[in-house]
Amino acid sequence: MSRNDDIKDNEFRVIGKGPDTGTDSGKGRKPWRGWIVVAAVVMLLAGAGALYLYQRQSTIATEPEVVFEPLPEKDDEVKGITETPVPLGNQKDSTSYTEHLEIDINDITLDIYIPHHGIPSLSVGAPDINDGSVILATQAADIRADNGKIVGAFVLKGKPLSWGLSKKGFCGIIDGEITVGVADNSPLFEKATETGGYFFRQFPLVDNGQLVENEYKGKSIRKALCDRRGEIFVAMSRTPESFHDFAQALVDLGVSNAIYLVGSQSYGIYRDSADSLTVIYDKYGHRYKYENYILWRKDS
Repeated sequence: MSRNDDIKDNEFRVIGKGPDTGTDSGKGRKPWRGWIVVAAVVMLLAGAGALYLYQRQSTIATEPEVVFEPLPEKDDEVKGITETPVPLGNQKDSTSYTEHLEIDINDITLDIYIPHHGIPSLSVGAPDINDGSVILATQAADIRADNGKIVGAFVLKGKPLSWGLSKKGFCGIIDGEITVGVADNSPLFEKATETGGYFFRQFPLVDNGQLVENEYKGKSIRKALCDRRGEIFVAMSRTPESFHDFAQALVDLGVSNAIYLVGSQSYGIYRDSADSLTVIYDKYGHRYKYENYILWRKDS
């Protein structure tokens, strides 16, 4: 071809610089500049890394040393904190009686009745006030106003007197041991019937240390059967309280499980360490046939 722009139909032209052969077709190209760029990038990265390490080392050097307290050993007492709360009642006495305490919790005054060395049971009918073996007695399960029958499951010396799950709280007494809890179904009902034990149901108040809400919002003198890590007692409010406030006071007292007992000004008695009888509230109104009590008798 005599001219550069003289291209036939079966030919094509490549536009651009030719290969770097040192001839005029590679004129102006400098391959060493690429290596300079690479070297500069490497140096920048190295400098950035060194700066980061320096700053990191400075930060570590200026941070205060963190000291973690060791976990407490499982001793009976570690800095005044125990696995189980200190019992409310006197644990040194070996005689059978009821200890009466007054405790203020959340602006609520509670009367605490702790039966020492007593044998628990249930009874139908008010206990004999002249029975010197009874150290504490208070009403247990509710009675229906229309027919005077016991509300919910109730077992007396192995004999079921009432059935039904009207309330989830329960108390079982098997071989002289009390269990207080909350459950839809409890094997203690059957066990009580098989072993000559006792069982009744009531409103739940505290379940494993957690407050249980009840739908009733009115206020009244409240009473509860409480288990405070194995220490069993009856707690009663001095003033009318709601279910919520009364249950919260029990939670703050450290109660593990608690169920309601017949409240208001229900009849109850106890005997102190001097064997002196005290009536908590005197009898009032007419008596129901199935009015029932939880009571503790002297163990000897």
